[in-house]
Amino acid sequence: MEMEKKLKELKEHISTYPDFPTPGIVFRDMFSLLRNPAAFKDLRDVMVEVTKRNIPDAQAVVGLESRGFLFGSVLAIELGIPFIPIRKPGKLPGELNSVTYQLEYGTDKFEIQKESVQPGLKVLLVDDLLATGGSLKAGCQLIEESGGEVAGCLVIMELLELRGRDKISQPVFSLLEF
Repeated sequence: MEMEKKLKELKEHISTYPDFPTPGIVFRDMFSLLRNPAAFKDLRDVMVEVTKRNIPDAQAVVGLESRGFLFGSVLAIELGIPFIPIRKPGKLPGELNSVTYQLEYGTDKFEIQKESVQPGLKVLLVDDLLATGGSLKAGCQLIEESGGEVAGCLVIMELLELRGRDKISQPVFSLLEF
């Protein structure tokens, strides 16, 4: 019951901006939640509890650029496991694995350092938002092509009507649904 109460209160801290960035879009802004230290702490606690309950064997947390870094790094520290970033091209040094993925209008690319993911590494993939599912699916693909195993995905918010979850074959745990 405590988690349900926290989730309800966290959802109240999400600001809504109609017609941003374009007419017809309803933008859910989680930065308003992060400006409230007590709410951010509750979010951290919920992320840890959901992970321990559903993905207890995670050996590393991978965060998608860029807001996945905010939440993934906090979660990794709390769990005592490594944090690994997935970045856009040109941001990481060394040998890289990459994946190109489809956007609504064009393509994009994610990269990860080869030495970050050892074969069989059980990974929790973290991002801020699950909308159409393209970036989360690409992150899963990159981890698996790098030799890791996606034990699960954790997103802070999910826009249910866009059905992005349908593109993801790994378990997805969303904290706040809109």
